Amino acid sequence: AGDSGAARRKAAVARVQLENSAAMELDYLVPAELAGRIAIGSRVVVPLQRRQVQAVVLHLLDSSPFEGRLKPVIRLVGSRPMFSPSLLKLAHWIAEYYICSVRQVLRAMLPQAVRDRPETFVTDSHLRLARDCTGEIFEQLRKRAPMQARLLELLQAREGAASLSDLRRELPRAATYLKPLLAAGWIAREELRVERDPFQNEEFMPTSALRLTDEQTATLSAVMQALENPAKARPLLLHGVTGSGKTEVYLQAIDSVLGAGGTALVLVPEISLTPQTIERFKARFHDRRDRVAVLHSHLSEGERHDEWFKIHEGRADIVIGARSAIFAPLERLGIIIVDEEHEPSYKQGETPRYQARDVAVVRAKLEGCVVLLGSATPSLESWENACRGKYELVTMERRTDGKSLPLVRVVDLRMARRKGTGVKVQDAGCLSEKLRLAITDRLGKRAQTILLLNRRGFHSSLACTVCGEVVQCQDCSLPMTLHRADERLICHICGARRLPPQKCPACADPGIRYGGFGTERVESILREVFPQARIARVDTDSMQRKNQLRDTLRDFRAQKLDLLIGTQMIAKGLDFPNVTLVGVLNADLALNLPDFRAAERTFQLLVQVAGRAGRGELLGEVLIQTFTPHSPAIQFSRKNDFAGCAAQEPEPRRMFE
Repeated sequence: AGDSGAARRKAAVARVQLENSAAMELDYLVPAELAGRIAIGSRVVVPLQRRQVQAVVLHLLDSSPFEGRLKPVIRLVGSRPMFSPSLLKLAHWIAEYYICSVRQVLRAMLPQAVRDRPETFVTDSHLRLARDCTGEIFEQLRKRAPMQARLLELLQAREGAASLSDLRRELPRAATYLKPLLAAGWIAREELRVERDPFQNEEFMPTSALRLTDEQTATLSAVMQALENPAKARPLLLHGVTGSGKTEVYLQAIDSVLGAGGTALVLVPEISLTPQTIERFKARFHDRRDRVAVLHSHLSEGERHDEWFKIHEGRADIVIGARSAIFAPLERLGIIIVDEEHEPSYKQGETPRYQARDVAVVRAKLEGCVVLLGSATPSLESWENACRGKYELVTMERRTDGKSLPLVRVVDLRMARRKGTGVKVQDAGCLSEKLRLAITDRLGKRAQTILLLNRRGFHSSLACTVCGEVVQCQDCSLPMTLHRADERLICHICGARRLPPQKCPACADPGIRYGGFGTERVESILREVFPQARIARVDTDSMQRKNQLRDTLRDFRAQKLDLLIGTQMIAKGLDFPNVTLVGVLNADLALNLPDFRAAERTFQLLVQVAGRAGRGELLGEVLIQTFTPHSPAIQFSRKNDFAGCAAQEPEPRRMFE
């Protein structure tokens, strides 16, 4: 059955999708007290056998084939619909395209805090003086109840109005003295909602629009043309080299959308990019910085709840977040921007296994808005769509400052091992002599260095020297990684943990040895080799504390750190003007994965991390360490030759069509 009438109308029957039970649609009667209040997209509580379960209204009908046997809806959840009609259409498309149930998609669309505790807001008492605190009556109060009088004086010192939490800072037991003052009419109280804002204590210095280069002007013109008639516009693919000013184009395009009364959605692939992106947007749109919302998994449950409702209630014009933010309940969407659209982190690893970039394209079509996909190394799928005319291609081939791209050198680790140079870890190259000298040179010049190793942990394998047995995850059949901080072997696929064995589990020989290295081990080596350097590590193991990632990147930007070692979290999108050296410790890690996209993703990762160097006044340099220096992916990345990589990579794939 299809929708009949408007999204909210008086109807006899609501067809709902159960949220936590079987993936089925059921019909329920709409009781008289809920008639006209229940709408398509509303969440409701309905009876199911002997239980009460939550559900989402998909259709409002005048009748049902099961008339006479229907049970009534028990109650409405929330004061307004949680899903717009376009989001419901998107949910059905995702369910059909990615072969999952609508129930699973609807659960993914709402943060857990919103599902479990909708409209559970924190409130604070706002107090104001209702009587004059002078005269004989006040003096009597001062003698009889000095702490009550003290509370009134504190309130008077704040021009007669303040929050209870503010008064508690000076008078911890203020709530105790408040009740008699309210009863006597000295104070009037009003309960106000308190936003749990993750950036409430942050200061953002206002910035203004920059002067655009010719390439930026042409790109912005293409976006503006699409905004004039978004219903007929093709998705835009922006291929701009690192440092070409893609973010400035995003900012000015969004400014135009906001000026026309629309809203904007910005997706970033890594949570590590969110603090810098938020800073740029709140600084540029300083007059409406409170209308910029954030959605990602590093927020607390309360913050995510309040940020979602901030969007839902129409108090946000710009939403920035990771892949799940594609479901943000924005209305009047004018533009969706997918930054670093090639990133595999846009792919959800659990059901529903959606690709946020592709969902963005579909949502833009449903909402009738513009979608802009930006990257220095577009995915071959998007590139092919552009070549076939499905997407409109715009390019920016030069950096905004007119500087050259960094000089890229390839270090053959095979030669380094033969010569016996460099720092070794279990007979595997970690720091070649060239990279060690380059880091030493930057430390002497007070310049900064980024080192990339896309592998967490201390040692990457544990093997027997007698029988060759490798300790593997029992579920994933892949080598487990030692994490020295926990003294545990951890599987990076499923998260399984176990104690390291003292002897070989196969032959019981004690000659079991660790091999390989991860970021944890490299950090230890760097502190030994460069004891004077200020070093930080950025990976999911080290960035556990709330706001720790934001603080670390801020310290690096403020040049309080000399050297940053990390995984792909630091490989893209970040802008540090004082970084003049980037080192890739092992470019072969991604290249040797059993994935037909391995070469493409290696090229993308190397080009992206190379783009972190030389973004300031000084020329940048990149050293790529590898055991396969003649690999096409590495050679193409050395020359920043995306066209060459894009021309070569599809051929092997077409063989299997």
